[in-house]
Amino acid sequence: MSVPPVGNTASSNSGSSTNQTAAAPTLDYNSFLTLLMAEMKNQDPTNPMDSTQYVAQLATFSQVGQAVQTNSKLDQLLQSSALSQAGSIIGHTVTSADGTVSGTVSEVKVLSDGITAVLSNGQELSIGAGVTIQ
Repeated sequence: MSVPPVGNTASSNSGSSTNQTAAAPTLDYNSFLTLLMAEMKNQDPTNPMDSTQYVAQLATFSQVGQAVQTNSKLDQLLQSSALSQAGSIIGHTVTSADGTVSGTVSEVKVLSDGITAVLSNGQELSIGAGVTIQ
């Protein structure tokens, strides 16, 4: 099974060329498995898939599975690191980059977009570039 190239492709129409930019498709682990199984079920029995192509696709399948596991482990590691960093600022004084918000951190929230400090006065401050922690 061949997959058409993705990205900038040149096409000719009446002697002129145009560049078309296609968004990169996303193919997750389950989609890849479904596609591979559909290909195997629908192959022509009188002209089966070349064994080298079959082995190459199985190797790709294995690589996709390993990449999914690696990404999962990396997400767990990053979350653990964020929790460790978040816990270390409790009790410290933080000041926003522009100096308008300042206070002692009473608790922290680890959200998908980063760490938010809840100050003792109830204000919340997103921990990011320019924030001072003392």
